[in-house]
Amino acid sequence: MLIASLHDVEFGYRDVPCIQQASLEIQSGEFVAVTGPNGAAKSTLLKLMLGLLKPWQGEVFLSSLNERGERLSVSYVSQQLAGFNSGFPSTVYEFVRSGRYRTGSWLRRLCKADDEVTEQAIRQVGLWELRKRRIGELSGGQKQRLCLARALVQDPDLLVLDEPTTGMDAGNRGGFYALMVDQIKNHGRTVVMVTHHLTEAAPHLDRIIELQRKEDGGWKCCTTTSCSGHFVPVG
Repeated sequence: MLIASLHDVEFGYRDVPCIQQASLEIQSGEFVAVTGPNGAAKSTLLKLMLGLLKPWQGEVFLSSLNERGERLSVSYVSQQLAGFNSGFPSTVYEFVRSGRYRTGSWLRRLCKADDEVTEQAIRQVGLWELRKRRIGELSGGQKQRLCLARALVQDPDLLVLDEPTTGMDAGNRGGFYALMVDQIKNHGRTVVMVTHHLTEAAPHLDRIIELQRKEDGGWKCCTTTSCSGHFVPVG
């Protein structure tokens, strides 16, 4: 099932385009990486796909429904989300648990089932021993895993992650890739992430979306490469 797509999209800030001729498709059940050099508008591409930015021209599609015919649930973890300062008052457990309000009314009382989902997510990202620690006391890599846990408790169909392994060591990055594969295979999620660790991630991926410079103007265009052969490249 097609979840999201861009067709010949162009976008820029002020009057200068940073993305041109961007075309891609995201199918349900894929693990897709977005890569490219620094300044290649990778974060901008994610925001365009999610409808957070409006393209100058071209078409953007984001499905309103999942494969079950229910409203599509999307969790987006930006690079800035993990920038908690030392005075942030919430504990790891409180912050992750607050993500459960996404699944219902903000006025409802969280229940035992919410606690169980919260514990599972914190354990999955390896932070259970730190559940009572203040967020501002965590390292950069721990904050990234914290934000991932909060995204997981929202039970998303589409998980969009901008540089999710920043600050993680090689061991934690390996655990992250395994967790994402498990989320796709056993929980029916679709994962799109920006990464610079392409060599490590590639064995786990279905497809790579690479942002490259155009020869004639130095602007970025989007190409896709199949990693597993399961999906047809676009553009």
